[in-house]
Amino acid sequence: MSENVARLVLDDGTVFTGKSFGFEGASAGELVFNTAMNGYPESLTDPSYRGQILVATFPLIGNYGVPADVVDGGLHQNWESGQVHIKGLVVSEYSEAFSHWNASMSLSQWLVDNRIPAITGVDTRAITAYIREKGAMLAKIVVGDTDTDWYNPNADDLVAQVTTKQKQELGNGKYRIVLVDCGVKHNIARCLLRRDTTVVWVPYNYDYSNESFDGVFISNGPGDPTRNTDTIEILKKVMDTQVPIMGICLGNQLMALATGAKTYKLPYGHRSHNQPVLLEGTDRCFITSQNHGYAIDMSTLADKWNVLFRNANDGTCEGIEHAEKPHFAVQFHPEASGGPTDTEFLFDRFIDSVKQSKGK
Repeated sequence: MSENVARLVLDDGTVFTGKSFGFEGASAGELVFNTAMNGYPESLTDPSYRGQILVATFPLIGNYGVPADVVDGGLHQNWESGQVHIKGLVVSEYSEAFSHWNASMSLSQWLVDNRIPAITGVDTRAITAYIREKGAMLAKIVVGDTDTDWYNPNADDLVAQVTTKQKQELGNGKYRIVLVDCGVKHNIARCLLRRDTTVVWVPYNYDYSNESFDGVFISNGPGDPTRNTDTIEILKKVMDTQVPIMGICLGNQLMALATGAKTYKLPYGHRSHNQPVLLEGTDRCFITSQNHGYAIDMSTLADKWNVLFRNANDGTCEGIEHAEKPHFAVQFHPEASGGPTDTEFLFDRFIDSVKQSKGK
């Protein structure tokens, strides 16, 4: 670990000083926090973190290193995409010593290789409490005498940066599923492929509406959902049909927008592996993995669209479903990676609706 001084500088002038353990440079983005105890390789490669500086509230980070990037069948098996998407990492205590059967390098080396600044030796709980009071804000990590301009990722077309660039097909299953890539985590594709599907992986702005398929899946992704006008317009056409549709995270918001509902930015978002959600109309609670900064305004949901899940902490919308059509979406991540797999059954619900629509 470097002995160079690193500073986390917030856009209101607040400064936290520690030591560098990543790239010896400067970076800027939106400061957010994650309360998960593990899963940093998955989080750092999650495209939904594009443009963000991540604060890890769990005090010890790096102790199990980073797994190698293994690609099988076109999918990254240990990561959620092919690259690191965060702009910087903030931890309380970085573990220089690491041990895990699957580790190929240290977290520090991985960050250096990907030119991602990181700071350790700061009070991440205090930073998190500050964000909870002030809301998500712009920040920089600067090492030594380096500096950089402020950067607001929400003003960028982030989905265009992380989507696949061309249509491709994975697997050879019975059911043909269009996967609209708004920044998809690769475990979503893995979960679909395990359920006898052929995944037709398309860019976020690809018009698939006149092609042959059995179901549509709208992925997670970064940024303000209202910026994705092409995705929304294509989705509107498909949502006029009885074709089964499922969305996750950003996909949940895009489906709502396609029906005419509205979304809004949360003060500090939900990012963790321990978010409780309640199945609407029941006392059934599930623990879920989440990573989002926007939510659906439930008061604007269109006729025949109902709330499916609510967040048990703040009551925000965690899912929607149509009363008659096989269309539903969730704000959390049933594919986990990392995080609990309590809600992976939702993939089965989606595929069951595909089977029913085909009469098989």
